[in-house]
Amino acid sequence: MQNLPIIAVLYMILSMVSYQISASFAKQLIATLDPLTVTILRLSFATVIVAIMFRSWKIWSRLPYLKWRDLLMYCASLGLMNILFYTSLGKLPQGIAVGLEFIGPLGLALLSIKQKSDYIWVALAMLGIALMVPWQNPIQHHFSYVGAACALGAGLCWAFYIYFGHKVVTQNIGMHALTIGIGVSALALLPIGIWHNAPALLETQYWGKALLIAVLATAIPYALDLMALKQLNKLTYGTLTSLAPALAALTGFLLLHEEISTLQWVALACVMLASIGVTLRSTKKAV
Repeated sequence: MQNLPIIAVLYMILSMVSYQISASFAKQLIATLDPLTVTILRLSFATVIVAIMFRSWKIWSRLPYLKWRDLLMYCASLGLMNILFYTSLGKLPQGIAVGLEFIGPLGLALLSIKQKSDYIWVALAMLGIALMVPWQNPIQHHFSYVGAACALGAGLCWAFYIYFGHKVVTQNIGMHALTIGIGVSALALLPIGIWHNAPALLETQYWGKALLIAVLATAIPYALDLMALKQLNKLTYGTLTSLAPALAALTGFLLLHEEISTLQWVALACVMLASIGVTLRSTKKAV
């Protein structure tokens, strides 16, 4: 029994590594296709995977009675988050894209700050953003301001995804909400994708990699997270999640040979420390 928390921590780390590997594969596919097409392929395969995982056909009869305003906002934020994040991946090193995107949920948490002493986390987050940008020579460091704007936009959508996700939870449809969110997003983007680049969507040679990306980004992380959450408290879970930017940078380095500067590593550390600090504060407040 003493080994259970260690196993749960391992589940969390493997979940985040799986997601970051999927992002690396997605970045490789984006170089051949485009962010919109990759997003649609990933969401389409993910819909099937999640529907089978959670047997979401059971909720079919309840669909007319759901509060679709909140659900549609949830779907919209999920779809836009994926497009913007994949767009940023095509223009930034993976660690920087994830670090900037992480500002979204972190900013949402920082909005609840009431004590002046907690503004140190705001300062750390702002310092992290400032240090991530190679102001003097962005081209040499493979930095794109458009990519940074997309990553921050993805973070904003992530914050909306969390906000409306809390509203959707009150409808008591469990993980079926995720199936609806991914499925509706895929259906909404599909006509745009067909108009934009129909041949790429229908080119079956890309489907295998898109399916692999969907499995690594959806099936494996959600399964591992569910197992981890049975044994981890909110503090441990939140702290471990804060490691995502560093894991993204390491994955980008190992799989894509992307290097980031020392200052950018410091920037990622600032964002992670701010996230851990906010997690500690919110947990103490709950107690």
